[in-house]
Amino acid sequence: MERVQGIGGIFFKNRGDKAALLAWYRDALGIPVASWGGFNFRWADMQGAEHASTTWSPFDADSDYFGRADQQWMVNFRVADLHAMLAQLRAAGADVQDRVDESEYGKFGWVTDPQGNRIELWEPPPGGEPDAD
Repeated sequence: MERVQGIGGIFFKNRGDKAALLAWYRDALGIPVASWGGFNFRWADMQGAEHASTTWSPFDADSDYFGRADQQWMVNFRVADLHAMLAQLRAAGADVQDRVDESEYGKFGWVTDPQGNRIELWEPPPGGEPDAD
């Protein structure tokens, strides 16, 4: 059975002045916001990956990346085998998007939970995560 390995990212919609929001997170919480507008919290996973991380990033308020227009947040879960996980979810009757994106950052797929929340599933690329800082 495929299982989630951890949280790959936390994403939310910015509803105002993005620069001011990023400055607040930098100044109030000490998050060193990268030039791309988010931050990768580095950690070592249980399988010993050298470059594991959890990404934190606000998105534009009008972004359609989260699916529904009123969805304000999205969790990205790390998986070992995206295609196997998506097949398992489909077999269980889950609402799985047909599209899979593949890039130097890995493979990305999406499923919608029973309450209509879009969830992103991510298989990191072979050899570990590329630097996004």
